[in-house]
Amino acid sequence: MTKILFLCIHNSARSQMAEAYLKKIGGEKFQAESAGLEAGKLNPLAVEVMKEDGIDISSNTTKDVFDFFKEGRLYQYVVTVCDEANSARCPIFPGMHKKINWSFADPSQFVGTYEEKLQQTREVRDKIKEAVLALTKELD
Repeated sequence: MTKILFLCIHNSARSQMAEAYLKKIGGEKFQAESAGLEAGKLNPLAVEVMKEDGIDISSNTTKDVFDFFKEGRLYQYVVTVCDEANSARCPIFPGMHKKINWSFADPSQFVGTYEEKLQQTREVRDKIKEAVLALTKELD
């Protein structure tokens, strides 16, 4: 089983979506977890757009990557879903095969009406889903 950790700044949207998609798409071949550089609050926009795609993340908690690191958790792949500057702040896990950076816009930074922010979050969700699909095919 391939263990993959998805990371972003607050573990509030992007990494949560990526983890949920890998759990749904990857089946028994992958173990997915997600965390943030600092645990935040789950983004309600992310919860709503995932629910639209049949995945309920509303009861997920946000997690701190440094807690995982201190626990000695091991991953073959660490996938950062934030910008490169924040990606560089992530710890290097022992035994990690590869670190991958996917740079997606941060839903917590979106501006506009609720509907406009929701639409932008849908676009991020769809890009994350495509990236997770591609990753599962690449690692299969």
